[in-house]
Amino acid sequence: MTFEISDLLWLLVAYACMWYWWNAKGAKELALNTTRRHCRKLELQLLDDSIALRGFWLKRDSRGRTRLWRSYNFEFSSTGDDRYQGQIVLLGLNVETIDLQTHRFES
Repeated sequence: MTFEISDLLWLLVAYACMWYWWNAKGAKELALNTTRRHCRKLELQLLDDSIALRGFWLKRDSRGRTRLWRSYNFEFSSTGDDRYQGQIVLLGLNVETIDLQTHRFES
């Protein structure tokens, strides 16, 4: 049995795809759990209990290392009768920001 360079390249591509999938799954779970806690803290409802990837890009962190920047959108409600937009941004596996659309407060 002989291996060629192309076989090694295919193995590397398969490994890279598996690594990306595993990393993306972990990042999404981190973003979802952080969003849940944030909404609970502000007494908001995370609608559909989900977030959706909006985009990703390579970006440098504060130490100059290249990390994967990801942005997720979600919807929340303050009264249960309305829907507002929110966004959580990760750089690597660190939460950069959580932004919420201006919304009503339940009195």
